[in-house]
Amino acid sequence: MFFQYLDKTIVGMALLRLLSGSIEIFVAYLFIKYNNVEKALIINSTLSIIGPIIFISTTTLGLVGVANSVSFEKIMWIMIGVGFILYGVKSG
Repeated sequence: MFFQYLDKTIVGMALLRLLSGSIEIFVAYLFIKYNNVEKALIINSTLSIIGPIIFISTTTLGLVGVANSVSFEKIMWIMIGVGFILYGVKSG
């Protein structure tokens, strides 16, 4: 099987991104189905919760995957950077 040759971390990260993309496509379908701006805003607001969760989960998996080859100090800098990204997105 093809997946046995892939790193488990990469497969996990890819699956999370596929899930995220599938949810985005489903939400676009709901927009069209309901054809209502108010409902679309409510659905979109709910979707805004999922994005950061997928982002944090994917980043966490990646950090776990490189934990042996990257120093603790660099991992902390990466986590601080992720925190800044989340802060910047939520502040704007």
